[in-house]
Amino acid sequence: MDPQILEWLNLNVKWIHLIVGIAWIGASFYFNWLEGNLERQKAGLNKGVAGDLWAVHGGGFYHVEKFEVAPEKLPETLHWFKWEAYLTWITGFTLLVLVFYMSPTLYMIDPSVANLSPGLAISISVLSLAGVWLIYDRLCKTVLVENNARFFWVMFVGLTLLAYLFTELFSARAAYIQMGAIIGTLMVANVFFVIIPSQRKMVDAMKQGEVPDPATGKAGFQRSFHNNYFTLPVLFIMISGHYPLTFGSEYNWMILAAIALIGVLVRHYFNLKNQGKVHHWILPLAAVLMALLAYLTMPKPQETVLESEVTFEAIEPIMAQRCATCHAANPTDPAFKVAPKGVELDTRAKIEQQADAVYAQTVTSKAMPIGNLTQMTPDERALLGQWYLTLKNKES
Repeated sequence: MDPQILEWLNLNVKWIHLIVGIAWIGASFYFNWLEGNLERQKAGLNKGVAGDLWAVHGGGFYHVEKFEVAPEKLPETLHWFKWEAYLTWITGFTLLVLVFYMSPTLYMIDPSVANLSPGLAISISVLSLAGVWLIYDRLCKTVLVENNARFFWVMFVGLTLLAYLFTELFSARAAYIQMGAIIGTLMVANVFFVIIPSQRKMVDAMKQGEVPDPATGKAGFQRSFHNNYFTLPVLFIMISGHYPLTFGSEYNWMILAAIALIGVLVRHYFNLKNQGKVHHWILPLAAVLMALLAYLTMPKPQETVLESEVTFEAIEPIMAQRCATCHAANPTDPAFKVAPKGVELDTRAKIEQQADAVYAQTVTSKAMPIGNLTQMTPDERALLGQWYLTLKNKES
């Protein structure tokens, strides 16, 4: 496919993905807030109502009631929340195809990590989406799910091990995106296979003049509860491509696990707050953990020592061979018609202007070249690092 057409497809699908994702997550956050803020014990609740609340927004007053099971009579208009979830997954999977599956040697496969064939890499990606859902769904039908804390740690450890496995199979960026795709698949499969069917069963029972089974609603609520905790980790993965210091680190899978855990902790704070249980220490702890993570992942002192001065002429061939095939005014790599993100590295002035980014991407995080497509060697990275320190030493 023509690179420019592919780029426009990517742009449009990503934009739609963002729009429907906001709609889905916004609805999820709202209903979790609603559940936690219902006034359940006050006098005067209508028959069969478990709780209600009053709210003001946009110049109007709203009164919301939640029934213990269902109203006595099914209303004529009933609003469902499902297409936001479905379209988020559909557009997300489409992006996976457009970016990774259509250019696996560029974005998925890093020969220095694992020399996979394109077909094998794509097969592992697709099969893992289905396989992890089947395992998770099975766990949700065991007694393990009755203990939320125990179930969380089993899932957390399992997903962390999976993240480690993917960093040993795919390029670093692809490993992160694959984990995001898996968690997103768990979330939308919960909606498609459990939450919506549970709601349909309750509606169908009412249409037949029967009282809905409370256990049916409980099953849907449980999966919605899980989705609530999945949300912040998957949101981080969506933006992680902009931060190579995370996925490009040699400790990338541990960084992903740590940030996911911090995200869960933040979500837990708001869930407790919605229930009137404010634990003021949680958010400061999350902030401290993020700062600690940043400190622990800083380059080691010996990595920033100038051992010998390196001139631009010494690194010019490296930049021309390893970087400027894509990052140039007229890229020679057929995958690009314009330089990715507008970054051009085909002249001395442009390279020195981008020196900080070159150092961060090729030396500190080793995120570039993407998938190490042009086979930059460790010695070349070290030479680039010494050139950068030489440049900074002269500037100071």
